[in-house]
Amino acid sequence: MAPARQVRGFSLLEVIAAILLLAVTFGALMEVAGGSIRLSQNAARHTQAALWARSLLDTHFALDPIQPGVSQGQFNDYYRWRMSVVPWVGPGVALAPNPNAMQMYRIDLDVMWGSSPFEQKAHFSTLRIGSPGNTQPSL
Repeated sequence: MAPARQVRGFSLLEVIAAILLLAVTFGALMEVAGGSIRLSQNAARHTQAALWARSLLDTHFALDPIQPGVSQGQFNDYYRWRMSVVPWVGPGVALAPNPNAMQMYRIDLDVMWGSSPFEQKAHFSTLRIGSPGNTQPSL
């Protein structure tokens, strides 16, 4: 007859060490998941800012002539905008002498959201052609 083997389980110290290892691993995974959620929310806010900017740039000069200067406003309670319009001249190109001639304009649009000191901003720039006295839609 074979001798009876003594059956041994895990000691209390081994169980505590395993639980501690699981707790540390779970905490690290939760930190990664939280960071992923924050990054997704930030990307969603930037996407919304880009959609607001595109909407404003597509419609702002559709009926009104291009007016150089700075304007600002709000899209809603969370998103704000500031737009700067200046005549643009490429290198080696002179301004048109005729004030009614078509002119290139540089449009800089900043879309801001959040509150101080955590305000965020997205910047957009484009060129448009138009005549300041012309009521036709700009291109």
